[in-house]
Amino acid sequence: RYNLMVSRLGGTSVIMRKFDAQQALRLIEQHRITHSQWVPTMFNRLLALPQSARDSADLSSLQYAIHAAAPCPIEVKQAMIAWWGNILYEYYSGTESNGSTAITSAESLTHPGSVGRAFHGTLRILDDDYNILPAGAIGSVYFENGTDFSYFKDEAKTAAAKSPQGFTTLGDMGYLDDAGYLYLKDRKSFMIISGGVNIYPQEIEDLLVSHDVVLDAAVFGVPDADFGEAVKAVVELNPLYKTQEPDALAEKLIAFCRANLSHIKCPKSIEFIEVLPRHPTGKLYKAKLRAPYWENRSSLII
Repeated sequence: RYNLMVSRLGGTSVIMRKFDAQQALRLIEQHRITHSQWVPTMFNRLLALPQSARDSADLSSLQYAIHAAAPCPIEVKQAMIAWWGNILYEYYSGTESNGSTAITSAESLTHPGSVGRAFHGTLRILDDDYNILPAGAIGSVYFENGTDFSYFKDEAKTAAAKSPQGFTTLGDMGYLDDAGYLYLKDRKSFMIISGGVNIYPQEIEDLLVSHDVVLDAAVFGVPDADFGEAVKAVVELNPLYKTQEPDALAEKLIAFCRANLSHIKCPKSIEFIEVLPRHPTGKLYKAKLRAPYWENRSSLII
């Protein structure tokens, strides 16, 4: 959609078949790219490049770096702004186009972790009984007065995405601050319930990717006889650390989590894999990682 619009306006699109951080920097310099679109995992890979590679890249032509598809960890966003300047622009929306938010770099620095304020539709946070929640309370994210939509030949899914008031949701959890900025917690379907406590994997994933050894991470619940679900992390290592002993690395990362989060939120186990299953747009196929642990079990999570 975006590239067709660029072509229609007489611009040039440079499209990578597969993302490579070093190559992306070379293409920006070679073609004097002015506008670009990213997802947070791409930022992780850019920041993992050697400092010499980052310093040598001529990115002076770049005026806009737009990103979406998943919430960007605060540390990653701040590191990218420190490197590229106030040219990062984030938005939150979906294919359904029922509503949208946006946030500038300057706003991100004063409202860290937010995906912005609504510019299409009005944000509403609802509890499980569809009551509107006040600022600061976590609930399901809905849009009022946005664009109506329906899922193709799926009346049940369409009905599940609408509240009795007629608001619509993409299935995300979050909260608003007093100024109307939205902070996403996670997909409702990704929430882990361990010992009766609601745990949002995004918070844990954001912390893990802030560690030098981690390039990408996925966190989800696995069956646990005592607590119902236990927190598990699957990690893609920074190539510089792939030769280190896995058990020692897992212990190191679990200790890092326990030093920065409530212990109940911390992974009980960590598995390392070569590459996390992501779509080129950045969407994580978390169900593929979770499914083997839930075979022959009934669960509201899968």
